[in-house]
Amino acid sequence: MLVAAAVCPCPPVLVPEVAAGAAPELDAARAACTDALGVLAAARPDRLVVVGPARGTGPTTYPEGTPGSFRDFGVHLDVRLGADRGTGDRRRLPYAFAVAAWLLERTGWADAPIEGLGVGESLAPERCEEIGRETGGRAGRVALLVMGDASVCRTLKAPGYLDERAAPFDAEVARALGTADLAALRALDTGLARELGVSGRAPWQVLAGAAEGTALKGTLLYEDAPYGVGYVVAAWS
Repeated sequence: MLVAAAVCPCPPVLVPEVAAGAAPELDAARAACTDALGVLAAARPDRLVVVGPARGTGPTTYPEGTPGSFRDFGVHLDVRLGADRGTGDRRRLPYAFAVAAWLLERTGWADAPIEGLGVGESLAPERCEEIGRETGGRAGRVALLVMGDASVCRTLKAPGYLDERAAPFDAEVARALGTADLAALRALDTGLARELGVSGRAPWQVLAGAAEGTALKGTLLYEDAPYGVGYVVAAWS
């Protein structure tokens, strides 16, 4: 059953080598992610599942040891999702999972086996919740690291330009994640999320499904929109 969850944003600029001179601007977000991962470690899970956005409809699995890289961003930095167990899988981690792998390496995660679960942007909420229930209902103590960004339309210079609907949407996401409001996460508007460039909608709804029947409570650790993109960090325990 699900015993803890951490919600983190997944921009490559979270990695200081990628952000370069702008790295200090996300120091608070990095610190919050470290705190959220500390909550996962404290729960002493038997398994950690990293849930994040991926291409296609999904779900797509990434075994422990799957490699990733930030070379597409001009940085010679390679990562791996947990220990190298010689799976022989030739897939590479999507950027959201590479960021997760970097966070886990940075915090020295060694508490439980890890696997990745990618969900596509077009995946229906009902299917996301079903995947969540299957994941959270596994035997043993399961923890989730849920990766995803909110809107990309918070300012004029944002990647998606300014959209007045973005700030209210992100505020509701932050409230729902910070209070473990499963009903609110289920009710997120799929069409609006797509229009606002939200990458976290499907992963958050997987989390909602996984947390059904639990008594987990949420804590909001960070919410801001540097670069005009909404980033939220929360911990559920």
